[in-house]
Amino acid sequence: MTTSTDYRTTVQIHAAADVVFDAITTADSLAAWWSPVTGSGRTGGELSFPMVADQPPLLIHVDEATRPTTVRWSVIQCTFMEDWVGTRPTFTITPIDDRSCELLFEHRGLDYQLECKDMCSRSWDFFVGTSLRELAEGGTGAPNRSPRDLARRAAAGDA
Repeated sequence: MTTSTDYRTTVQIHAAADVVFDAITTADSLAAWWSPVTGSGRTGGELSFPMVADQPPLLIHVDEATRPTTVRWSVIQCTFMEDWVGTRPTFTITPIDDRSCELLFEHRGLDYQLECKDMCSRSWDFFVGTSLRELAEGGTGAPNRSPRDLARRAAAGDA
């Protein structure tokens, strides 16, 4: 039996699966929980995230966006974290009832061989487990470089 070393987390979210799907596939919602973005979150689309000043944006291809259960991305450009190129962030949404769901997030290829594994894992814990969840549940997210994100980074030494 092979055990994956890719990053993964499971989050219970008190929101309908469609709400979580929209949070992962629409530019306004992605900007509210993760980072400003341009592009299309639909299958075959590309998303461009200007994550780091003075660097080209993180460029993601949307391999699949099937409402309300599956969103699969492939990282095709990431000059500020080159280890990410070729990795595959994947969101699997399982409805529990009409007002809640479970989100399994995996960043396939983000494993212990990559230099950024620990820092990136802490970031995904925050962005998916806190920021996305809070936004989907009707609150406000805490995207990249927001005051809450900067405080988290400083406390973890990831500034």
